[in-house]
Amino acid sequence: MGSCDTPGQKSANPPASPGGHVEGGETSLAAAARELEEEAGIAVPLAGLRQVGAFDDPGRDPRGRYISVAYTATLPAPVPPTAGDDATAARWWPLNALPDLAFDHADILAAAAAR
Repeated sequence: MGSCDTPGQKSANPPASPGGHVEGGETSLAAAARELEEEAGIAVPLAGLRQVGAFDDPGRDPRGRYISVAYTATLPAPVPPTAGDDATAARWWPLNALPDLAFDHADILAAAAAR
């Protein structure tokens, strides 16, 4: 298991898991698959994603009020991530050696690992 490091728009940000906004007419599941492919170059069928939960603490993101619905995917083989879209870099980190992550992403990864 690991986290994909996608630091985001202005590389001074700490590493974050891939994610983004849900587009009009899109489910959070479809958005998760789209953002994973856009930011890390990893294509996963919708049926391959499993919801971890919703993360909605009002103070979880200093940029404003954001609610994250997190998903996991099990890949059949190792896939090297490729940065794209908003990501300035993409890489895997072992869960037992994560750097300080953006927002509450460490809590989200802990919830995913507990499943």
